[in-house]
Amino acid sequence: MDIELLSITPDAEKLIETAGRTAYRSLNKQTDGTEKTFVKMLVKRGHLSVLEHAYATFRISGVSRAFTHQLVRHRLCSITQQSQRYVSEEKFKYTEPESIKNNPNAHKLFTKFMEGAKSLYAELQKAGIKNEDARFVIPNAVDSAIVITANFREWRHIIKLRGKMDAQWEIRKAVIEILKILKTHAPEAFEDFEIDEKWGIINCSSLKNI
Repeated sequence: MDIELLSITPDAEKLIETAGRTAYRSLNKQTDGTEKTFVKMLVKRGHLSVLEHAYATFRISGVSRAFTHQLVRHRLCSITQQSQRYVSEEKFKYTEPESIKNNPNAHKLFTKFMEGAKSLYAELQKAGIKNEDARFVIPNAVDSAIVITANFREWRHIIKLRGKMDAQWEIRKAVIEILKILKTHAPEAFEDFEIDEKWGIINCSSLKNI
């Protein structure tokens, strides 16, 4: 799995403060550094619509289609994904869950199936079948790449939902890495999210974080 920050709103928290102070008619109180306490106040009070003015774009690659099928369910995002229609998957790579990899018998069955799917895909291509139809034999484990853009409020929603213990392991791993990046660039907007390195989950101390 590889996660790359492609773009983020410059001075995101200062922009959020400017937008928020427009609502409160308190622009005269804006000085260097005031964005930190102001953004904290917004998060604490649950005024998260103001966070929608800031955006972040990530490219996520080396992840399964099972992962991307979950990610694209988040509606308030702009998403571009590697095409299986225009890109040949003849030599596709795939993601194997640890639960299968650590089980010798399951691992054997899994790898046999994946290699069989790869061979069948190639045979269909040789038979003149276009990629758009040959892809019907490709399993969810095949690796893909996706670019996703969302505003900070939506990122908070995704992180909260997908960072829990009961979230699927692959997407949970991804949002933990995304959170680490966002906390570096906009610490106050994501300060109430804490990463439990031992359990690999995200906890949120804010009561109003939707």
